Amino acid sequence: MTFQRRLGQDGRNHPNAFKESTVQFDRATLCLPIADRRASHTFYTALGFEPVGELGEDGLPEPLQIQVSDGLRMMLIPTGGFGWVIGDRDVARSTAHECILAVGLPTETEVDDLMRRAQDAGANVVYPPGNQAWGSGDDTSDDSDDESDEIAAYAGVFADPDGHLWQVSRADGILVQ
Repeated sequence: MTFQRRLGQDGRNHPNAFKESTVQFDRATLCLPIADRRASHTFYTALGFEPVGELGEDGLPEPLQIQVSDGLRMMLIPTGGFGWVIGDRDVARSTAHECILAVGLPTETEVDDLMRRAQDAGANVVYPPGNQAWGSGDDTSDDSDDESDEIAAYAGVFADPDGHLWQVSRADGILVQ
C-alpha cells in the first residue's frame, strides 16, 4: 500500500495525517478449491501453465500452484483443506460461480488456441470464442433494440474440471482494458 501525508489548509498536519491512496501488490495469489490435485495438475499443464514449488509426497508441487503471469499465481487447494481459509463458510458447489478469471491475449488466434487447448484438456466450453456484445448489464431496460451502449469483444469462456470459469479475450477487449 502507498500512503500520502495530508496537510490542513494552514499547512500543518491534518488530524488524519496519513490517508490510504492507491493499493498495488507486486504479487497476488488466487486460491481456488479443487476436487483432485492430479486432475487439476494435468489440466493446467496441458494448457501450458508451469507449476511452481517443491514436490510433495504425491510428486506434485505442494502447495499446488501455477504461474499465471509475472505477478499472479493460482493456488489450487483440495476442497477438504480449503476450510482453514474460509472458516465456517461452506465451500461453493462446482455449479456456483462467484468469480471469473479474465485473461487477455494479443490476438484472436491466440484466444482460439487457448480455448481449443482447454477443450482438448477436458474443459467444458461455456461459450465458444467469438465477437461478444457487452451491454450495460441492465437487463431490466425496455430498450432491448438499442445497441448503442454495447461494446464488442472477442472472447470465449471455459470451465476447468472443478467448474472455475476462465474468460479468454483479445487483449483490447472490454474486460482487460
